[in-house]
Amino acid sequence: MAKAEELPTIKIARSFFFYRIGDNSMTAEYKVDGAIAVITLNNPPVNGLGLSTRRGIVEGLDKAYADPAVKAIVITGAGKAFSGGADINEFGKEEAYREPHLVSLINSLDQGSKPVVAAIHTVCMGGGLELALGCNYRVAASGTLVALPEVKLGLLPGAGGTQRLPRVLGVETALNMIVSGEPVKSELLASIPGQKLFDKMAASPESLLDEAKAFALEVADKRPLPRVRDLPCKHPQGDAYFQFARNMVKGMAKNYPAPARCVDTVENAARKKFDEGMALERDAFMQLMWSPESRALRHLFMAERAASKIADVPSDTAVRDIKTVGVIGAGTMGGGISMNFLNAGIPVTILETKQEALDRGVATIRKNYEAQVKKGKLTQEKYDQRMALLSTTLSYDALKNADLIIEAVFEELGVKETVFKQLDEVAKPGAILASNTSTLDVDKIAAFTKRPQDVVGMHFFSPANVMKLLEVVRGKHTAKDVLATVMKLAKKIKKTAVVSGVCDGFIGNRMIEQYSRQAGFLLDEGATPAQVDKAIEKFGFAMGPFRMGDLAGNDIGWAIRKRRAVERSDMKYSRTADKLCELGRFGQKTGAGWYDYQAGKRDAIPSELVNQMIESHRKELGITPRKISDEEIVQRLVFALVNEGAHILEDGIAGKSGDIDMVYLTGYGFPIWRGGPMHYAGEVGLFNVVQAMNRFAKNPNDDADFWQPAPLLAKLAAEGKQFS
Repeated sequence: MAKAEELPTIKIARSFFFYRIGDNSMTAEYKVDGAIAVITLNNPPVNGLGLSTRRGIVEGLDKAYADPAVKAIVITGAGKAFSGGADINEFGKEEAYREPHLVSLINSLDQGSKPVVAAIHTVCMGGGLELALGCNYRVAASGTLVALPEVKLGLLPGAGGTQRLPRVLGVETALNMIVSGEPVKSELLASIPGQKLFDKMAASPESLLDEAKAFALEVADKRPLPRVRDLPCKHPQGDAYFQFARNMVKGMAKNYPAPARCVDTVENAARKKFDEGMALERDAFMQLMWSPESRALRHLFMAERAASKIADVPSDTAVRDIKTVGVIGAGTMGGGISMNFLNAGIPVTILETKQEALDRGVATIRKNYEAQVKKGKLTQEKYDQRMALLSTTLSYDALKNADLIIEAVFEELGVKETVFKQLDEVAKPGAILASNTSTLDVDKIAAFTKRPQDVVGMHFFSPANVMKLLEVVRGKHTAKDVLATVMKLAKKIKKTAVVSGVCDGFIGNRMIEQYSRQAGFLLDEGATPAQVDKAIEKFGFAMGPFRMGDLAGNDIGWAIRKRRAVERSDMKYSRTADKLCELGRFGQKTGAGWYDYQAGKRDAIPSELVNQMIESHRKELGITPRKISDEEIVQRLVFALVNEGAHILEDGIAGKSGDIDMVYLTGYGFPIWRGGPMHYAGEVGLFNVVQAMNRFAKNPNDDADFWQPAPLLAKLAAEGKQFS
């Protein structure tokens, strides 16, 4: 599917009469060309239907209706969209609900005295599509992406989309579009037999406006004016179809209420009078607007966009040109990292110390791509193209012309030192030198070079070719253009990039350490690994802490704890994880960890040996096991993330609480419908979070010092505020 930005920009023809409607804040333009008035939405980048735009359209309609010389009206959009729908800058603000809101605007179209033609191009989504459906006629350019994507924000169309779209496309097509939220090309919709969405398809995007004006002249005198609301809406199978749809949606979207409400509202379109269906749609929309799931999804939407903005790095900062990439290490991480760039059409050279390691790494990359080809997710041609971009070497000299070099070697500072000193010798001036370290000090790594300004952390998450998260670690000397370049590159390789300052573990791993410590204490106090995992997975995590440890390798955490014993001897841990590793149970890779595993399978089987080991350890500590509720398990694990997250904000490691949420939503399996740990804490109420932490601090088997609320958390709770 073509991206909107790849489609031709609509060209608005000049006419003899032109002015901007209303005051300077208005974002709709009014022109009269002979007998046709043209109202052009002009609110870049996607002509969002904010208050000023809505006011501008209404003012333009009033002017056109009152002008006897005007016989018909065309509404179109400037630039690269007809309209992308609601203005995201109004989310959660009073302006979103001020008159004229979109329903009122569309009502004025329904009651209009002259024909209104929507000239649709490039992007027509959400409220933009609802606006078009409120017009009497619609002319569309090929390649236009048409959608009602509200479900992706936990909502449903609230300005008649569920009532009008089934009337022009049929119930099934409309419901599929509304429930999925996915865009469909205009030419595909135009090919549906009997469709009434488009009255005419323009020959080209460039000719759209002229063709729409000509069409408006043709229909100028036709009466009565056609209205979508007057079209019939039925489904031949009625009850059976809607029950089928409801069952399908229920099974696929169990944690999200919006898809089921979409089915209800479309069924209302088929069963009830239009005005009653509209009223019920509005009720459902407002109920969903205040649902925790929608608040979480809207938070995610805004946080993802905000994450790419760095306070002291201007958006127009010049970036470095990245045409070739070097990757040091052909292991699991190095291979996965390489695939990201190959997928984006960027040549990659992988460096290893031994040919056998290179061969294994390339074989793994081939295996991954071949699996995609077999599943039909990748064509043979694209597979061949990507592999052709890959080269290998045993010599650092082969990286001398690379624009970006990413180190993905063993997580030990001495090893990193050797690599970066060699890179400093061979890399060209201006090359970006990046470390994939997950915990180590990027400033120390940068100090191994004579160019610390060119050094940055790029912490990919395993598997690197799948996971969306990229922690971009900003050292004290990292240049602003290096940051800007990496953030732009992250978008190109389809990663969600979040900037972190330098500290042990950065954002994600620094927080997960506290989460894991609590999991260990819970074992000491009476829980089993399976109970802890099941409780947090029921909450919505993709995987509990013990299953996650088995997947990642328990020896990784063991190495960190050994380092902690030297650097932070005051940090308290449960000894159970060390005892597990002393038994050689490192997880799935050894066939045994917190759970037992059968050869060739990943099913986690509770281990009697592990449970006995935990019981024995409790006896050594003199702890009498107690019954621990799922609620306590969830609170201790999640609130541990929240408290450490608050410390991270205080320390300036993360710029915004939304950045922390993005890390956990895209890298650690936190449930999306809960919006991330910091957002979730706000939903619970920070006062309640602090009260729970005070209770945990009284537990003699826990870590009382850790449960002292971070000053920022305590302050916000006392003021009745949330993280921002």
